[in-house]
Amino acid sequence: MKLLKKYFLPSDYFREFHSITPEYLKERGIRAIITDLDNTLVGFDEPDANEEVLRWLKEMKDNDIKVSIVSNGSQQRVGDFSDPHEIQYIYRARKPLGHSYRRALANMGAAKSETVMIGDQLLTDVLGANRAGLESILVLPVKKKDGWATVVNRRIERIIMRYFDRKGLIQWRD
Repeated sequence: MKLLKKYFLPSDYFREFHSITPEYLKERGIRAIITDLDNTLVGFDEPDANEEVLRWLKEMKDNDIKVSIVSNGSQQRVGDFSDPHEIQYIYRARKPLGHSYRRALANMGAAKSETVMIGDQLLTDVLGANRAGLESILVLPVKKKDGWATVVNRRIERIIMRYFDRKGLIQWRD
């Protein structure tokens, strides 16, 4: 059970990505964000950033917090979302493998100790961040519907989350 906590327990939990404020991040010494895209910022079937995403990204930029998207999605999917807003990104990241996290850190010129990963999946986002030595924040998916590749992961995640809940390890923030 120690391995479950080591690899799958996020540093923190928020119901929605946009509740993560610059003040919260700065209090923790965070100056860079690696974030997932699909079902973290927008639904996996939503091609464009909505006003809420754009407001949050602007708020981070205005507070000198760098943001990079690291996604297992295709170049077209991630690029079409990121390019219009000049967001750094890595596509086909093969999360939870560590190379994409290291690349994102290098691209942003950020240290592990000052970077957090934000994502909606334990088996990709949190596991990858924890293995890479980064803080991790789990958010609830913005949509109930997932892509076909995520369905099996969600079943496994529910088992792990029930364990964390029984142990009192989950404290969702609004």
